[in-house]
Amino acid sequence: MINRFENILQAARLKGPKTIAVAAAQDEEVLLAVHKAHELGLAEAILIGHEDQIRKIAAANQLSLRHFTVIDQPDHRAACQKAVELVASGTAQLVMKGLVDTAVFLQAVLAKESGLKTEKVLSHVAVAGIDGFDRLFYITDAAMNIAPDLQTKKQMIENAVQVARALGHEQPKVACICAIEKTNARMQATIEAAALAQMNASGELSGCTVDGPLALDNAISVEAARHKGIDGPVAGQADILLMPDIEAGNILYKSIVFFARGNMAGIVVGAKIPVILTSRADSEIAKLNSIALGVLLASR
Repeated sequence: MINRFENILQAARLKGPKTIAVAAAQDEEVLLAVHKAHELGLAEAILIGHEDQIRKIAAANQLSLRHFTVIDQPDHRAACQKAVELVASGTAQLVMKGLVDTAVFLQAVLAKESGLKTEKVLSHVAVAGIDGFDRLFYITDAAMNIAPDLQTKKQMIENAVQVARALGHEQPKVACICAIEKTNARMQATIEAAALAQMNASGELSGCTVDGPLALDNAISVEAARHKGIDGPVAGQADILLMPDIEAGNILYKSIVFFARGNMAGIVVGAKIPVILTSRADSEIAKLNSIALGVLLASR
């Protein structure tokens, strides 16, 4: 089981290189990450975007582009469409968001003519490494599903389990995060959390252990769970954190990045191929981690 980002990079080197189509690649952190991924043997890249800007950024950072194909397409929407076309044709195995709005990027991925959409729900899974913890956390959803209903949450869990399994975690523990640990008719998230735990108990939701509702503290801390008298199968030991809505997921993601200085990766699961999706504010390291995660998922 992989519990550190260094090991993700090592494992991805054994599975690479894969080819990434990068949409709107005129971004410093993206180019630094793609260049490092090439140096490590993780990935090759096709850079689609404003070619003059791409070359200026590369020159300013002393990055050679001779190993990459550069396609000049300054229009963001067209650049995203081209990146998706390259994946659909088999020229690339991964698609990555560059300096473009997430909505514009995902419209290209989800377009019927892209051939990448499946019947599954697409959801974002963030993988977080935080000092003081002996495991990685899988957080869903910080970027895509705004107010997921019960069935969407079920599929979000299934997508997150897929990511955990790519890192060797065969039976991850899932906490359905809420503000409290008991069901409350006025708090829909707690009702859905209990329903998801029941789905898991009945075998309708398999491949993981699900419990909820759980508050964040007693989901990730054994001491907090013990103090509150919570002793379920997930209490204090959660791997996957199912957030109640996008606000909670996004706030947790950015709190880990900016308060805890955590190590992050982001991926969208549910399409025919992994979709590398990070925030425009994410660091070079987060983008490199996301590439490595995408390579591992593509290899499965």
